[in-house]
Amino acid sequence: MYRSHNCGELNASNINTEVTLAGWVQKSRDKGFMNWVDLRDRYGITQLIFDESRTDKTVFELAKTLGREFVIQVKGTVIEREAKNKNIPTGEIEILVSELTILNAALTPPFTIEDETDGGEDIRMKYRYLDIRRNPVKNSLLFRHKVAMEVRKYLSDLDFCEVETPYLIKSTPEGARDFVVPSRMNEGQFYALPQSPQTFKQLLMVGGMDKYFQIVKCFRDEDLRADRQPEFTQIDCEMAFVEQEDILNVFEGLTRHLLKEIKGIEVDKFPRITYDYAMKTYGNDKPDIRFGMKFGELNEFAQHKEFPVFNSAELVVGIAVPGAGNYTRKEIDGLIDWVKRPQVGASGMVYVKCNEDGTFKSSVDKFYDNDDLANWAKATEANPGDMIFVLSGPANKTRARLSALRMELATRLGLRNPEEFAPLWVVDFPLLELDEESGRYHAMHHPFTSPKPEDMALLETEPGKVRANAYDMVLNGNEIGGGSIRIHDKATQQLMFKYLGFTEEEAKAQFGFLMDAFQFGAPPHGGLAFGLDRLVAILGGQETIRDFIAFPKNNSGRDVMIDAPSTIDESQLKELHIKIDSI
Repeated sequence: MYRSHNCGELNASNINTEVTLAGWVQKSRDKGFMNWVDLRDRYGITQLIFDESRTDKTVFELAKTLGREFVIQVKGTVIEREAKNKNIPTGEIEILVSELTILNAALTPPFTIEDETDGGEDIRMKYRYLDIRRNPVKNSLLFRHKVAMEVRKYLSDLDFCEVETPYLIKSTPEGARDFVVPSRMNEGQFYALPQSPQTFKQLLMVGGMDKYFQIVKCFRDEDLRADRQPEFTQIDCEMAFVEQEDILNVFEGLTRHLLKEIKGIEVDKFPRITYDYAMKTYGNDKPDIRFGMKFGELNEFAQHKEFPVFNSAELVVGIAVPGAGNYTRKEIDGLIDWVKRPQVGASGMVYVKCNEDGTFKSSVDKFYDNDDLANWAKATEANPGDMIFVLSGPANKTRARLSALRMELATRLGLRNPEEFAPLWVVDFPLLELDEESGRYHAMHHPFTSPKPEDMALLETEPGKVRANAYDMVLNGNEIGGGSIRIHDKATQQLMFKYLGFTEEEAKAQFGFLMDAFQFGAPPHGGLAFGLDRLVAILGGQETIRDFIAFPKNNSGRDVMIDAPSTIDESQLKELHIKIDSI
């Protein structure tokens, strides 16, 4: 065998034991008559010692040839270390080496394999297999494994059954572009990679599986960012004979379980707020409630006061920033410039300093007196010493801009503690949303989400007001999971397709298999999918997901390590009956 122990387990209790270790050379320190080598594997580091007076001469000379990241095997005796290192578990001992085998020499790596490395992100992504040897990445992958195992344990204990669903499926409209795969055996036809196992998990409910889950890869061909990858992993779940409350209770329980087992944190409260409340109070449907700064709508107090900017606005809204009343003019101007950036899009911003003596100083003193500004303070729940920032304009855009400012200020003020966890449910989402460009309604979640029965009549007259039996789990300002009660009868599903603009022929071509299944006794059912990558990153105290994915892609969707995507051979294209037009 290559090793009797790993590099992280030996301690003083093993002194005088003969051992065999294998791993990578972390570093070596050659003092001439004595040579120390740090040997590393996944489990830790053990110091090796080659002593001119005690080590075989051939072994001693071979040790001098070792370079960083050489793969070696050693045999020797565990001895007490003179200069102990209390920072590592093996710091009391070292191995007096008697035999040394170089299993594989190594080139000098392009960056140091250390916790704090000198390699930039691009070079580390190109040599990701080396980056994984570093503790931060290795530990992130081990952390992900621990979360996944706890998920499986919790759901299995509740009689959920893990079922695999296909990766080569039919292309269906689910809100994002599909990745398509040509079929060699079916000329001119294509599979799609699943955006989610949505229809399959519903068919499993028709099949009587009752409680399904799967930790599954999903694929969406959409614009990328730091927390989004073209392929991502979901904890996908579905249950039969359930109502919304049943699902919320199960997955509230899963979140509690993960926070307790992974972080050692007990969370009692999972507030529930409606979509409308979230948008009006926080400006988005995934609010971070670890801090305040709730929106205060000011139309009643700010309009009709000779200030044309506010008078012409659909919405005037502000937030009170705690303790910011001492901001300098330079700091305020910096924030005004920040909201004017194209990424935010505001044309300007009004500010009000809430003085300790109860008076106010604002950038619009010409138009508003102290009583007016006192009303602004009341509406935004501002206290003496706070600063009120106010934006105005079209309602939806203004809320989105103020939401971005709220999050930026919270970050600057240190209010987003990654070790504090504040989950909540957002419920009562709109069933449909209007695409202003096409003038057509689209499903806010997907076409299989059921409308609330009491809102069905509004489908004919005010479809935008119909609420869905849909819900999102939000954690620290991130949507970590979402789901709905599904439509389970053919008539309602056909009606939904109609309001989404499908003809009967289109609906049958796209989803005929599901409609047919509904005619054979589909039970009431619903479910939820957690985004595993994002959930793990948040539990790990990080903002981005890449370090929790073994081989991530960059912002262009490229794997720079294997250089994918790439062109394929002309003979392959011909076999697939594909011709590429020159650009």
